[in-house]
Amino acid sequence: MDLSLTDEQELLREAARGTLARYPVLEAARTAMDASPPALDALPDLWPAVRDAGWTGLLIDEKRGGAGLGVFDAMLVAEEAGRVIAPVPLLGLLPATALLDAAADARCADVAAGELRPVWIPTRPPGDLEPRWTVDGRGGVARPEALAIEGDGDAVRVTGTASFVPDAPGADLIVVVGVDGTVAAVPADAAGVTVEQVVRYDVTRALGHVTFDGAEGVRLAASPDAAADAWYVAQALIAAEAVGTVQTTLEMSVAYAKERYTFGRAIGSYQAIKHELTEVLRRLENSRSLLFYAGWARDSAPDEFALAASAARSAAGAALDFATRSNINVHGGIGATWEHDAPLYFRRAQLTRRLVGGHGDATDRVAERLLAA
Repeated sequence: MDLSLTDEQELLREAARGTLARYPVLEAARTAMDASPPALDALPDLWPAVRDAGWTGLLIDEKRGGAGLGVFDAMLVAEEAGRVIAPVPLLGLLPATALLDAAADARCADVAAGELRPVWIPTRPPGDLEPRWTVDGRGGVARPEALAIEGDGDAVRVTGTASFVPDAPGADLIVVVGVDGTVAAVPADAAGVTVEQVVRYDVTRALGHVTFDGAEGVRLAASPDAAADAWYVAQALIAAEAVGTVQTTLEMSVAYAKERYTFGRAIGSYQAIKHELTEVLRRLENSRSLLFYAGWARDSAPDEFALAASAARSAAGAALDFATRSNINVHGGIGATWEHDAPLYFRRAQLTRRLVGGHGDATDRVAERLLAA
């Protein structure tokens, strides 16, 4: 197994970094947060950049108009988005495209071209701790049951509510997984569909509570296995974002530790700082190794993908928590103030630890599979 990047993957990563560098996300996030309620229109609209870069078709087969790339490639883009906490709608978009492609849906070409913007309702497949298909709830530890998809033929009606759906605001098509693992697609403007935009912790992450009241949609020819795979694709993507953010916060901390002096010495020369930054690096490298393995497993060892993606999410989530707190600690008093960028990354960590089941749920998944083995 060779986990080194190909020339094409290096170019993809460099292109993604160059694209995202054109947008002043941190300045826009600060402007948005200064308003009450947050002024989300202050954030740059990155959908045109996503469309022009071809990221809409990353996971769609070439014969259906996509790029025909894999989850590994998509993770490289997600990692670059995480480096600058860019409001790129990949977490909701890419699992949706994976399901549409698995169903060989006729709309794949429009999706790949960026003319139709889908979003996926994060739906956790059954496990040892929870035998049902479930969605994220608005509060508490109990997870609500997945949405109800009713209808014997292709035409279906969808009922239920899913909370904190990434990238739901602005979507044209909503890909839904039902209580039995069946999959359907519902136009976002269909009667009975309500998307309530919400902000929690991090203004750079678009979220919405999505409610279906008998909304009409179309059943997709995607199996429950494909629906479960979409969950683990999302786990890998959010882990990749976390790895990118950890990398940035480590670079920030190291740079400050070299330039900040106290008692005539750079603070990076003190053991307490050195040990803390070394721990961030250790967690980063561990997470990246697990992430790369997950990307490899998706194509080369599918039976291992669920465990690998869950392990990557668990490790990267813990690394993100530690790194963003460490970043504030290394910067001292200024790091805890709104004048510094460190709190923006900390906010991203606090939201990431809770989205799409949370990295605690991913840790439980790893335990389930290891104990079963």
